This record gives sequence, structure tokens and C-alpha cells, in this order.
Amino acid sequence: MNAVRHDIVVVGAGSGGFAAARAARALGADVALVDHGPLGGLCILRGCMPSKTLIASSDRAQDIREAPELGLTASPIAIDFPHIMRRKRDIIAGFAQYRVDGIREFPLYEGRAKFLSSTQLQVGEHTRLEAKRFIIATGSVVTPPLLPGLVETGYIDSDMALELQRLPKSITVLGGGYVGSELGQFFARLGVQTTIVLRSPHLLSGEDHDIGYALTDYYREEGIEVRTETLIERVSKRGEKKIVHVLHHGVEAELEADEILYALGRVPDIEDLQLGAAGVRAHPETGIEVDQSLRTSNPHIFGVGDATGRFLLVHVAIYQGEIAARNAVLNAAEPADYHLVKAHTIFSDPQVAVVGDTERDLQSTGVSYLRGVYNFAEHGKAICINKTKGFVKMLAAADTGRILGASVLGSHGSDLIHELIVAMNYSATVFEFMKIPHLHPTMAEIWMYPAEEIAEKMSAVQIEPKPLRAQSAG
Repeated sequence: MNAVRHDIVVVGAGSGGFAAARAARALGADVALVDHGPLGGLCILRGCMPSKTLIASSDRAQDIREAPELGLTASPIAIDFPHIMRRKRDIIAGFAQYRVDGIREFPLYEGRAKFLSSTQLQVGEHTRLEAKRFIIATGSVVTPPLLPGLVETGYIDSDMALELQRLPKSITVLGGGYVGSELGQFFARLGVQTTIVLRSPHLLSGEDHDIGYALTDYYREEGIEVRTETLIERVSKRGEKKIVHVLHHGVEAELEADEILYALGRVPDIEDLQLGAAGVRAHPETGIEVDQSLRTSNPHIFGVGDATGRFLLVHVAIYQGEIAARNAVLNAAEPADYHLVKAHTIFSDPQVAVVGDTERDLQSTGVSYLRGVYNFAEHGKAICINKTKGFVKMLAAADTGRILGASVLGSHGSDLIHELIVAMNYSATVFEFMKIPHLHPTMAEIWMYPAEEIAEKMSAVQIEPKPLRAQSAG
């Protein structure tokens, strides 16, 4: 079998792979894409876009429930689940087609890929590719279900949840990370009796504790049962019901529901690539080993996105893909800097968004910092629109006031965080931040308060101009 030659072969045509292919082509390389389908990538087909489309419906349902506070009553709420799913399918079909049109601008080889050597790749049964450089961007898959009895009992994972034809009456969610938190609240707000089970003391165990504990409290106030510090032992079936057997502080219990949502993470999709044949080191759970320039243990092969097991975020995959492409084409060693790029958001309600260092990061490294916090319940615009859950938090270097990180738990947090991303991109101090004009009354002006709190804690505040604090009354 003769091999087809290209300068660069990108394995995986999702967000990271597509970004890499475009960047490499812009530099003049002959680039080919390999993907086993369906085309479009995880974000569009089974991740960000479909889940946020669905969550928009459940969030509106909650807005209607809370509308009496604003003098508006509409009851009972009618949930048209088939319409919700049909709307999701229509929207995602449009996104996917747009991406597929872009993918097909490249030579495209559809099929399962495996390395034959460091320079050759087999695609399907009848195609062999040869390239000077390869970029692996195969994404991730749902973590295999290893819980005793889970497969036999039956369950849905996040992929299946996005394709449901009808709502269960009750559901037990295994896992309190971003998938379990987002989809668990989605089901609950559409009227499904929902229980979330997790080992950690609060939802979103990777975030600062004040965020995790507050979000857990809000879920419970909403009627979602959150079982923290609970170990999942096994799963069984009793009639038509699915039973999750758990252990909480040494006490056994059974959680009964019509359905189980398995939300215990994702792993890199690299199992079938035969990376060893190409001299690429990888681990099934942690992914492909790469250095700062995204090179693998084979300097002619690069890894990006979820396949590397770090920062499972679409914008990080795109960023990595572009860097890997430049390094592959130019034989360069441009490093990736994740300090700002690892910023992330979780579409719970209230939303969570984080940029830069967290308090846990700073405490673990011993960096001296100051914190400023302000609650939405004390913020004028938030009070006016009845979105008072949560807070914003700003962290700054104790000696210079340079902003080191920021977090928000609150309405529109995914949008509010961008102001801090921009400020940190230019290494702003809290004093410089306080000079930025903020419109009133807006949600965004809430950031002025933690900045001012930090400034007041620093001796330098005496020689810096202080901004006028906008009052709730306008």
C-alpha cells in the first residue's frame, strides 16, 4: 500500500485539531485532517453547545418561578421537553454544518487512525498517510463505567443525556463536577426529582471552598438533594427502579430513582492510536505527555486539547492547536502559557467563572496576597433585577496590588469574568483597575468594590486617588 504524503497530518478534527490545521495551512503547509466521525467535534456535538442550549430552557423555567418577586405570575409552568430537544437538534445541526464545511476545505481522511511508525499513520483499512509532523487532537470520552453493577443496571452518561426522548421522574447523578452540577440542575428545574452524589464536601471540588460550599447551599435551597462526603459502593436494580448503594460516614444507604446519570469525568480518547509505535509516551487516564511547546516524547509529533489530559477546555484546545501548528511548521519551540488561558466557567445557576490564581493555588505556593469580596446581595443592579445570589472575589499581590486572580459566583458570571481577564492580561494593579470607568447601574461595576477593599488594606492607598463608589440608588 502506497502512502499519501502531506507536510502535516492532524488526527482529530474537533476544535483543537481544526484550529491547528488552519494555523498550519496559513503558514503555507500542506495539511490533512483525519477523523473517524461524526464530524463537528465534541464541543459542538456532545459538549458545550448542546448542553448550554438545553440549560437555557431550564434557566428560563426558574426565572418564571422567581418572577412573582417582580410582580409577575405565570403558572403552572408547562415543560415541552420534545420541543426543547428539537430546538437543541436544530441549533446544533447548524453549528455542525458550518464546522463540517470548514473541515472539508482540507484533504480529509475519515476512519479510525493508528500509528504504524513515527512517520506513518493507518486510517481505516485502505489508507496510509505519511507526514513530516503529526498533531494529535483526538479529544476525550466519558470515563469507562467501573462501578459494580452499573452496566448491568443501566445508566445514561452526558452524551446520552443530551439525546433523551423523555424526562425521567427521578434521577440520581453520580458526580458533582461541572457535568454533574450543570445537568443535575437542568433536570431538577424541569421537574425531575434529583439527587447528586459526590465524595467531596461540596460541589465543584476543584474550586475554592467558598464557591463550592455556596453553590451547594443554593442547590439545596432549590430543592436538589446534594449528598456530600458520600461514597458510591455499587448499583443494582429493584423492579423498574435503579438503586445506588452508598456509604456516608460509615452509614449505608440506598438511593432509588428511575434513572442514573453517570458523570464521573472524562479520559483522553487515545486508546486505539497505538502511540507506542510512534514513540509517543502516554497514559490512558492522564493522556499524552507533552512539553511546554506541545511536543510529545517524539519531537515530530505534537499533542493538543483533551488528548493531553490537561485543562479540558475548548478555548485551551484552540490555543494549543495554534501553538502546536506554528511549532510544527516552523520547527520552533514557542511555549504555551496557561495562566490566563486556563480561565474557565461553569454554567450552573448562579454561574461560576475563574481566572488566574485561586486562593488554593496561592496558599499552596506560599504567595502573600490580599483578597477583596463583594456580595451580589449588596449590589444595586443585582438587587434591581433580583439576581442576588453569590459574590465576586479579587486576589492581589500584597506588596504591589497586582491582580493575581479573580472568581465570580453569580448571574452572568461567564461574561463578567472577561473584564478581569483583560485587566490581568495587561498586569493591572487594583489601583489601575479602580481608574477604569464603569457604567452605572450595571452588574460589571461590582468589581470596583473588591478592588477598593484591597486598596484600602494597602498602605499605598493613601497616595492613590480613590474612585467614587456608585450607590444603589443611582
